[in-house]
Amino acid sequence: MQVYVTSPPYAESMNDASWRDRLRELPVFAGDLPEFDPDAAPADPLVLLEEWLASALDASVSQPHAMTLATADAMGAPSARTLLLKDITPQGLWFATLATSPKGRDLTENPRAALLLYWREQGRQVRVVGSVETGHRALARADFLARHPNARAIAAAGVQSEPIPGEAEYAAAIREARERIEAEPDFVPESWQTYLVRPAEFEFWQAARERDQLRLRYRLEGIGWTRDLLWP
Repeated sequence: MQVYVTSPPYAESMNDASWRDRLRELPVFAGDLPEFDPDAAPADPLVLLEEWLASALDASVSQPHAMTLATADAMGAPSARTLLLKDITPQGLWFATLATSPKGRDLTENPRAALLLYWREQGRQVRVVGSVETGHRALARADFLARHPNARAIAAAGVQSEPIPGEAEYAAAIREARERIEAEPDFVPESWQTYLVRPAEFEFWQAARERDQLRLRYRLEGIGWTRDLLWP
């Protein structure tokens, strides 16, 4: 016999439709969708990623550089958050964060990650899986110093994701960090780090009217890429 602690899944209230019904009624990719011909895709998935990102920029997609980063700790417990893609190079995709943050600690314990770029307006997403390594200190310094002074102060003021003891303490820590940055314009926290995701797998997902969706996967085999279409 199945026992529910509160209420059965998807139970409706007395007056409202269930969340399941409400969510199913929402429109999906109502606008025009770009064309995607997997047979014409380049052999290198990084080239296709750059093409799709350029298309998103040209189409004024909202925050096209917003990227979900998924990590796992040494015990395999997963965690995900959205941050910004900082660069694409022949080696892979770059982002930056504090090494002392939860994601930084995860990557120290388990240097693998999954990334997801999602461009709602175009019905597109790109999934990337690969190993992670840190960049040179000079690159981390350049990245941090390019940030807005307020963003630098917040990053330098406390321990990311730790509880804030109180508003007064928070304001004092930010004020102290701003004063230090004004006095030392080149100050960069030792824990600020850039990270490179070296891809081992890509998946390019395109919503398509005639067949619901297209999924093109690239996998690294030796020094080259193989590719195949996936069932929706």
